[in-house]
Amino acid sequence: MEDTSTGTPPAGEMGYEQARDELVAVVRRLEAGGSTLEESLALWERGEELAAVCRRWLEGARARLDAVLAEDGEGPSDDTGAADGPE
Repeated sequence: MEDTSTGTPPAGEMGYEQARDELVAVVRRLEAGGSTLEESLALWERGEELAAVCRRWLEGARARLDAVLAEDGEGPSDDTGAADGPE
């Protein structure tokens, strides 16, 4: 079902790229200014929804990669970016 006010699907039904692209557009509109307070709040809320969609897609991708690496015996990825080994 599409959001009749914007013509875009609800955030929960979007793919990663679609949510990311709309999020970029929302950020640009907020940065450009000129919107009323109510419009800015609506944009902010939509941006939060879109960011959550992107986060879920990325977390799912991370989980899939970790599962494949675990099957290959390499273990899950290190989120800290620190090198393995003694300190």
